Amino acid sequence: MAPSLLAADPAHLGDAAAAVPDADWLHIDVMDGHFVPNLTFGPPLVQALSRRARPPLDLHLMIEAPERSVEQYVRAGARRIAVHAEAAGHLHRLLQTLGSLGVERAVAINPATPPEAVEWVLDECEAILVMTVNPGWGGQRLIPSTLRKVERLRATLDSRGLDRRIVVDGGIDLETVAAAVRAGADTLVAGSAVFGSGDPAGALARLRAAAEGALSPGKSN
Repeated sequence: MAPSLLAADPAHLGDAAAAVPDADWLHIDVMDGHFVPNLTFGPPLVQALSRRARPPLDLHLMIEAPERSVEQYVRAGARRIAVHAEAAGHLHRLLQTLGSLGVERAVAINPATPPEAVEWVLDECEAILVMTVNPGWGGQRLIPSTLRKVERLRATLDSRGLDRRIVVDGGIDLETVAAAVRAGADTLVAGSAVFGSGDPAGALARLRAAAEGALSPGKSN
C-alpha cells in the first residue's frame, strides 16, 4: 500500500506523512507544470517529508527530462523513483543511472501508452507503474481498460520468469481495489481514499484488508 500525498492538505503535509506509519511506501507525485498541467513537490520539500515519514519515499516523476532531476531527488531521500517512458529520451540509460544511485527503479506509462513500451527495459527496473487515470490530478475515477494492461504485463512477467512489481496509480478505493489486485497489481497507490477521509490510518487498513481479501480463495468481488 502506497498512500499518495497529492490528496493530503497542502498546509499539513508533514502531519499527513506521519499519519500513515504502516504504509509500505509513501507515494509522492512530482509534477512540473509541463509534462502534466499541475505543479507540485520539489526536492527541498521531499527532503523535509523524509524526516517525518516512517515509510520509504516512492517518488513518481511526472516531469519532462527526468534525467536532469533524479540525482536531486535521490539526495532528498527517495527510495524508489518512477520515470515515465513517454518523458525519457533515453529510458534505458536513465534506468541504469538510477540503479547506480542505489534506488529502486520503476517505469511509468500513461493510460494510452501500450504495455510494449516497457518490454525492452524490464531487465533494468524493479517495478512498472501503470497509470489507471490520466496523470495530473487526484480524485479521478479509474479507467477500466487500464486493468487489461495490468493483466497483459503480469502475463508477460510470468512468462519470462521476472519478479517485478506492478504498481497501479489512480482511482484506487474500496470499490476498485479488488479488481486491480485480481488483474495482477501488487502495489496500490491511493490518494483521496486515504487522505480524503478523516482517518488516514484506518482508511489505509481497510484498503489493505480489501486487497488481501481479493486474493483469498472464494472471493468473487
